[in-house]
Amino acid sequence: MAFDSLAPKLSRLVRAATLSLAVAVPVLAMPGGLTVPARAQTGPASVADLSERLIDSVVNISTSQTVGGDDENVPRPQLPDGSPFQEFFDEFFENQPNGSSPRSRQVQSLGSGFVIDASGIIVTNNHVIADADEVSVNFNDGTKIDAEIIGRDPKTDIAVLRIDPGDKELKPVPFGDSEAIRVGDWVLAIGNPFGLGGTVTIGIVSAIGRDIHSGPYDNFIQTDAAINRGNSGGPLFNMDGEVVGINTAIISPSGGSIGIGFSIPADLAKGVIDQLIEYGETRRGWLGVRIQAVTDEIAESLGMDEATGALVAGVVKGGPVDDGSIEPGDVIVEFDGRKVEDMRDLPRIVADSPVGKEVDVVVYRNGGRRTVKVTLGRLEDGEQLAMAESGDNGAAPLDESETMELFGMKLVELDEAQREAFGIDESVGDGVVILEVTPGSAAAEKGIQPGEVIVEIAQETVSSPQDVAEAIEDLREENRRNALLMLASKSGELRFATIRID
Repeated sequence: MAFDSLAPKLSRLVRAATLSLAVAVPVLAMPGGLTVPARAQTGPASVADLSERLIDSVVNISTSQTVGGDDENVPRPQLPDGSPFQEFFDEFFENQPNGSSPRSRQVQSLGSGFVIDASGIIVTNNHVIADADEVSVNFNDGTKIDAEIIGRDPKTDIAVLRIDPGDKELKPVPFGDSEAIRVGDWVLAIGNPFGLGGTVTIGIVSAIGRDIHSGPYDNFIQTDAAINRGNSGGPLFNMDGEVVGINTAIISPSGGSIGIGFSIPADLAKGVIDQLIEYGETRRGWLGVRIQAVTDEIAESLGMDEATGALVAGVVKGGPVDDGSIEPGDVIVEFDGRKVEDMRDLPRIVADSPVGKEVDVVVYRNGGRRTVKVTLGRLEDGEQLAMAESGDNGAAPLDESETMELFGMKLVELDEAQREAFGIDESVGDGVVILEVTPGSAAAEKGIQPGEVIVEIAQETVSSPQDVAEAIEDLREENRRNALLMLASKSGELRFATIRID
């Protein structure tokens, strides 16, 4: 009887315990019957210990720069009567001595940085310190130390500073493996937004490999951790306290964080930083080719199974591969054992390679793969690849029987008269000149312009309109849907374009 009287109490206790467990560890139902503990969705309980450990390693960067005119007074600009800007000029010049233009003045700016070596090496963004006359480093405890710039790289927006810490003990932070991070991983940013030093924010990795068209080596980590003006140059940490990125840019219509920030990956930054410390400048590998993306149409026209790699549009004269080892029309699919997924991969991989190193390059050529050996040169900072010229010069008059129209292009054989009429350089050999392009045609849609010269079709040279027509017909017989045209600009720069032919 006593036992029976305990049964309801035990039952209630069991139910209470079950309810308690359910409250402590709730689960979320997922498609397919899978359940996930809800606490897995809430992120880390606290980053207080991590923040306390890292915050003294992050610094505020303050710079000053002299801008403006010289000491001589410059007359006030004269605007047309009734100009809508007159009142703005009047208000601006009223505060200047004798109504002159403003004289030189000091402009202050703020950014962030972090210590990577206890001897006094600090990393920040190039745009934080660019053109600065004076640079100071401010620590979380209020210490302020003047800094010198030992190297900077505008292409990756990285700069390295050196300070003399004196008796101050610095706390360097290590770099982590940015290649190991995944979308959804938690990250923590510390910096100096709007001059509010020692600010900690947390978020996740929103995306990787972002190209925001800020430079030739764009490969940014995107994060929703709040990054604002003044965070530039600050570190992005993983949950182990390792730097996986350098915060450098935001997208924002208002100037404040909307949850779209970008960081330079640590794996890209480390090599640049090492070179800046050792040489005061970067020493990047150089292949000496002009490249463009491999589209689905180009891949199909070349007989490739997938659109991958970087298409060689031209070879720089006097460059490392101006010996015929790599040719226009080749598709570089591997470089020094690393796969080239798309065009953007190749400049980063080559730049990371040591100058003078002999590497194996795998190219797709004439329907198959082959490996060539290349010794890398050095990419000089001031080196600029020539840009293709455009324009519409008048063509020499022709008998209509000498021309042919295909896909909206009027074609004629390249001769001295056309070379002179369009200003085509002697470096452009035989080919077929495009006299006119019909608006809205297949050629116009691909950006083909009068004055360009068709040099090859499907990697076969052409020298007359009839060669072009025959090459197109051969491709149709092979059931190809696209024709790959190698085009030369008037200055001789090469590029590729595809035209639908089926």
